[in-house]
Amino acid sequence: MTGLQIIVLAIVQGLTEFLPISSSGHLVLVPYLIEWTDQGLAFDVAVHFGSLVAVCAFFREDILGLLRGAGQILGGDIKMPQANMTFAIALGTIPAAAAGLFFASWIEANLRDPSIIVYTLSGYGILMALADRYGKSERIIAGVRVRDAFMIGCAQALALVPGTSRSGVTITAARLLGFKRQDAARFSFLLSAPVILLATLYKGFELITGAPAVAWGQLALGALISAIVAYLSIEFFMRFVSRIGLAPFAIYRIVLAAVILYVLA
Repeated sequence: MTGLQIIVLAIVQGLTEFLPISSSGHLVLVPYLIEWTDQGLAFDVAVHFGSLVAVCAFFREDILGLLRGAGQILGGDIKMPQANMTFAIALGTIPAAAAGLFFASWIEANLRDPSIIVYTLSGYGILMALADRYGKSERIIAGVRVRDAFMIGCAQALALVPGTSRSGVTITAARLLGFKRQDAARFSFLLSAPVILLATLYKGFELITGAPAVAWGQLALGALISAIVAYLSIEFFMRFVSRIGLAPFAIYRIVLAAVILYVLA
């Protein structure tokens, strides 16, 4: 990979992982449109690790709370607020983890295609706009229930298909369940951490067992850039989502889908 390719793709990953516009879709589209060779598994692992570092750093107090909640669960204090949140995040992780285990390879082989991304970008973009426009804003993250966590987790499993957007589909689900925008985003980002961790470990294991030559310097640069950009994108989104809503991101998705359709025609 060239230095320009590393920088561009790392920025794309960091910027789009937590904005509701689909990181996987952009990582497929950018090399396709610029006619770059596929960046490979090792680079995907590195930039996703950077995103994981960013979300853990930004929500460090929440992450510590989840760890304390895990301790409370092990100690039998399952009714404590932190224990409830830890259980909700764990439950919400199961659908995506199971879907990834059984379907990720098939999806990678069959659905990483710009023509598929046209439909997922536009379709989920329209759904996101409708959920944000008509969803009630009555609930906060502290009131998340088991049913909420499972439903949002099932929505997260859909993000395995490129163009869907993990943050977009989970925030959409949370808005449909009546959560305020900022609380929906916060739960979405916390829910992403274990899934990104599991995906990184799984792909990392594939990388190690595959035993190809690894350019560690390139991977480190990609991870660093991805972490910095992802942190800034989370900060931007959390600061402005209550005011700007999700409509601009939905419009972007629909416009991008139209551009892709034009290029493919």
